[in-house]
Amino acid sequence: MEGTTMDPAAVLNRLQFAFTIIYHYIFPQITMGLTLLIFLMKTMALLSGNETTNRALRFWMKILGLTFIMGVVTGIPMEFQFGTNWSRFSALAGGVIGQTLAMEGMFAFFLESAFLYMLLYGEERLGQFGHWVASLLVFAGAWLSGYFIVCTNAWMQHPVAYRILPDHRLALTSLSGLLNNPWAIVQYAHVAIGTVITGSFLMACLASFYLLRDQHADVARKCLTLSVVVGFIASCLAATPTGDLTAKQVYKYQPAAFAAMEGHFHTQDRAGLVIIGQPNMQTMTLDNPIIIPGALSFLTHQRWIGQVIGLTNFPPDQRPDFVPPLYYAYHIMVGLGTIFMTIMGLGILFLFLGKLHEQRWLLWVLLLAVPLPFIANTAGWTTAELGRQPWIIYQIARTSEGYSQNVSTGNIWFTLLGFMGLYLLLSFIYFFLMVRIIGTGPEPAPRSTAQLVEVT
Repeated sequence: MEGTTMDPAAVLNRLQFAFTIIYHYIFPQITMGLTLLIFLMKTMALLSGNETTNRALRFWMKILGLTFIMGVVTGIPMEFQFGTNWSRFSALAGGVIGQTLAMEGMFAFFLESAFLYMLLYGEERLGQFGHWVASLLVFAGAWLSGYFIVCTNAWMQHPVAYRILPDHRLALTSLSGLLNNPWAIVQYAHVAIGTVITGSFLMACLASFYLLRDQHADVARKCLTLSVVVGFIASCLAATPTGDLTAKQVYKYQPAAFAAMEGHFHTQDRAGLVIIGQPNMQTMTLDNPIIIPGALSFLTHQRWIGQVIGLTNFPPDQRPDFVPPLYYAYHIMVGLGTIFMTIMGLGILFLFLGKLHEQRWLLWVLLLAVPLPFIANTAGWTTAELGRQPWIIYQIARTSEGYSQNVSTGNIWFTLLGFMGLYLLLSFIYFFLMVRIIGTGPEPAPRSTAQLVEVT
């Protein structure tokens, strides 16, 4: 916390969890985004009977399968850390969050994994309609899994449907209340849209790569068209309504976090929206700010004159621990969101003009922009998690009260370095296999009867 000394064990536990979850989330955002795109692609193939679309689909199923395995492998340590590094939190809240974590594993994961096998290997046996059903169920399983995880996090952000037992542990009072947490619904919509942006940019990246190399042009054109259309819609939805609703929800339930992420230090009736500036925690001001007057009041209250509470109105122990990283993470996310709308908007423009696939400069932009959605999604989750601090369960338990006291800092360093080494190895394996899939590319188009006669 600003101005205080934090327990080294608490810092290391937070660092390890942050590292492992940031690395893990690379893969679920790809799988969630791709399952929607694959379902749309399969729907198009089913309706049109176009074999080129099916060839594109089979190519992306390989990437989905590989990424799904990486998500499983890196997700398992997340569950174990609740017991090893956050045992006091698990003892306190396990009766609540255990419900959604178990439902994610028992229902969503098994639904997704079972039908993923059918999607990957069952096209001939299932037929085109059965294969379409498999794509729908994989999509449903992936997105249902995401919802259960978001419900868990949303309860930590905005606790609902619980009671305090005599031994001070928390117990669930309503499963429907937990699953219908208003925070979860808004947060999930924003998170899900973020994964669609990631999937769209990844598909656009590889399609652009093939078009620039003049390879697999028929498949690449279909992939680029689909990814640009879906990516543009998702980029707009990320800003409004989901982004707007998320920010208003933070202002309603976590006003100190809202003030910190906006760089709004002092209460004002006509609060300005900060475009850029550097938080100065000594003076509680922004250095070199560029501000749109009254815009923050308008976005928060839908009127130009409306009071927005500043960070200095909250006691120091009620403010987020690290204000500058929170502020920068939020503004990185918002800035990248604007870039996404611009890039995909240009794609839509040239698609409308019938010139999308020939704009080599735009193909290069789409190729090189692929890391940006991963950065934006990471910045978004960083905003959510830093904003909740110093609470592990908002207004109920502080983060300093949740970590395991019987795990030494030496042990945490050992496991943290071990995770770093293991994930570096996994990264090499994933990169090697991805390069092989991309190098092989989509399966070639079947030769027509005329071509076969000509060859013979």
